[in-house]
Amino acid sequence: MRTIQGVLTPELQDHAGASTAEAADPLAVGTYRRLVEQVAALSYLNKDYLLFFRGQGTDYLNKAGATTLYPSIYRGDYLPQWEVEYRFEILDEASRQLAALFATAELEGRSDVARKTYIRWSILQHYQVCATPLLDLTQSLRVACSFAQHFAEEPAGYVYVLGLPYVTNRISMNSEHDLVNVRLLSICPPQALRPYFQDGYVAGTTDITWQYESKVELDFRNRLIAKFEIPRAARFWGEGFSAIPERVLFPRGDKVEALCREIKATIERELRSEDLGRFMKEWSRLESILIEYAGRQEDGVATARQAVDVLARAGLIDLEMVSRLDDLRRFRSTIVHRWREVDPSEVEARTEEARRLAAALSRAMEAA
Repeated sequence: MRTIQGVLTPELQDHAGASTAEAADPLAVGTYRRLVEQVAALSYLNKDYLLFFRGQGTDYLNKAGATTLYPSIYRGDYLPQWEVEYRFEILDEASRQLAALFATAELEGRSDVARKTYIRWSILQHYQVCATPLLDLTQSLRVACSFAQHFAEEPAGYVYVLGLPYVTNRISMNSEHDLVNVRLLSICPPQALRPYFQDGYVAGTTDITWQYESKVELDFRNRLIAKFEIPRAARFWGEGFSAIPERVLFPRGDKVEALCREIKATIERELRSEDLGRFMKEWSRLESILIEYAGRQEDGVATARQAVDVLARAGLIDLEMVSRLDDLRRFRSTIVHRWREVDPSEVEARTEEARRLAAALSRAMEAA
């Protein structure tokens, strides 16, 4: 997405100094009225953008100390391609289930859910079924502040002000800024209560994929104009205002939530990315040991398969070890390319096998 530089109020400019919006400390505001005044000024100063808000209990920072606002599917300091692909596979499966359940329940809008990817993704994101390439936003400052307070573990929560292109349709795509913005109130059936109580939107980059040049281009910090720190205390609201209760933000009797809960339960029985991550970590360690060990025998060893062949020819591993290593290598290939064929109960045993083989090869290499 295109990076913007917002115009700040004098107070925000003095506070930020030479720092960018994501790198600056959040401006602490003690009352809701003061926050409204700041946002009103920002809205006037940034006429080229429509302002959206996001409330969080924590200000998530990268290693450089700057705020990050990634959609959930791209979160993680180190995110290998296989894991991003896996997350998209989970999203595809959840999308299929959502369309099927909408059809079975004969909910309004089921034809749109069946035909439009962004509508399925928007519902799955807003109901937190699985990771998606979309980020939850709202046009209600009160909703954002309520979220910030409800989910804050420290004495303060955080409210972010983002500048997006003006909304022209219920699904607005802007090719100049590489952004898509979905108005949930326009795409969700009336049985989906949550978006209506939250004035919900979701946004993401267009042409979304797991293949990207730099993950930073997917970070909504690129659209960040300002960030504020608000106290959890009820006194923040002052006379005439109050936080929206959680029971209102997440209302009971939401039929779409019930469907999404069913999908989430099914998805959670699938392979978990953390389980796969543990296996891939142990495999990577084993692969490194194999290549190093084989590299002492021959130059140019670059893959685990080459390393196994070299070590076998040198008589440094026996046929049983060759068989176990080849079996693990095939399992790793299945995880990366055909994860649906993997039995979740098998992953833990394979992880332990990789750990044992790595230890055995390390001992052999030290003794050689």
